Amino acid sequence: MASPRSNVTGLDEVFRSLDKDGDGKISAAELTLCMRAVGEELSLEDAEAFVALVDGDGDGLLGFEEFVKVVEVEGEEERERGLRAAFEMYESEGEGCITPRSLKRMLGRLGTSRGIHECAAMICRFDLDGDGVLSFEEFTSMMTMA
Repeated sequence: MASPRSNVTGLDEVFRSLDKDGDGKISAAELTLCMRAVGEELSLEDAEAFVALVDGDGDGLLGFEEFVKVVEVEGEEERERGLRAAFEMYESEGEGCITPRSLKRMLGRLGTSRGIHECAAMICRFDLDGDGVLSFEEFTSMMTMA
């Protein structure tokens, strides 16, 4: 697993590649050029709107710290989407939670046979509010422990 420092170092390299003029800031024009270089179209107006949205100090440019915050938010949103998709696979009954029955069904689909009591015991380990099911928050907590 990468250390937080190596992650920032990696982001530093990405930031420098976007900062075409080397002034330590990313302008909307630089962002547009970089997006075009990777085959994506981003109008200057859209780039300016994006920069304005995340520009914490109001200088019309993205500094490194602002860039890191944007990347971290994007990464967190991607992680949440992945967890949500996994949760929905197990939830499958439309109840908004993972029940012993829905867990048993999904484990069976994955080739792991478990009894309903075993599934209830598995849920019990991570059931923080004691209601016998896993909410999305409890599921997320369980997945971050894994």
